[in-house]
Amino acid sequence: MQAQPQTQPKCHTKTKYSCWKNGELVSADQAVVSIYDHGLLYGDGCFEGLRFYHRHPFRLDRHLARLRRSISALAITAPYTDDTLAEAVMACIASSGMGDGYLRILVTRGEGDMGLNPRNCTAPNVFIIPASLSLVSDETRRQGVSLITSSVKRAVGTGLDTRVKSLNYLHSVLARAQANAAGVDEAILLNQFGHVAECSAENIFVVREGALLTPPVQDGALEGITRETLLELAPQQGLEARVYSTEPDQSYRLNVIT
Repeated sequence: MQAQPQTQPKCHTKTKYSCWKNGELVSADQAVVSIYDHGLLYGDGCFEGLRFYHRHPFRLDRHLARLRRSISALAITAPYTDDTLAEAVMACIASSGMGDGYLRILVTRGEGDMGLNPRNCTAPNVFIIPASLSLVSDETRRQGVSLITSSVKRAVGTGLDTRVKSLNYLHSVLARAQANAAGVDEAILLNQFGHVAECSAENIFVVREGALLTPPVQDGALEGITRETLLELAPQQGLEARVYSTEPDQSYRLNVIT
């Protein structure tokens, strides 16, 4: 029997909202980069993803501070001030017409020569992209998310600091592909020592003996703004929340689910 061609699911993620590119609002079709942009060629750049609610960006100052740290770690010359980026964020929110939504602030090294040397990349590109983004449906959120533990490792101490939100998210993409193949919603990534790091696109908390515990950034967890907020707000609600230790006698491990 001849195999039937598989129908590819339609992509619903392309934004229909105006984007901010290098100082001006443009249509999504105009928010493009050269094929020689090193962000495209080598993943050479960084980004921030943040939510806005009732037209107010969530903890924008902290996101911009983390973006600034990522830019500095990658030795990219920041072409705009935080005040300019904040004004651009508000312009994108207003232009989108959405009360609640998502924003991606993205910085690439810019156009350069073929070859990974960044020396001739003199003009970084900066984008702000509004979108309506939901990682899971409302029904899944109510019922609970299904998980596997990915075989993809979040290696620590062997390369770029995991606290830098670089454009290289291949480990997360591969982990999510494994989740798709397993028919579940999300995947947990361990580091090379078997310690829990994070999920493919989220920080993770567990409840243990009545306390909220989350992995340390040293184990490969992103220094998430929402994670930070939960650690701050939980004590105000009478909940214990802390970053747990991964010393040999206190480590929490997960076995790979097959």
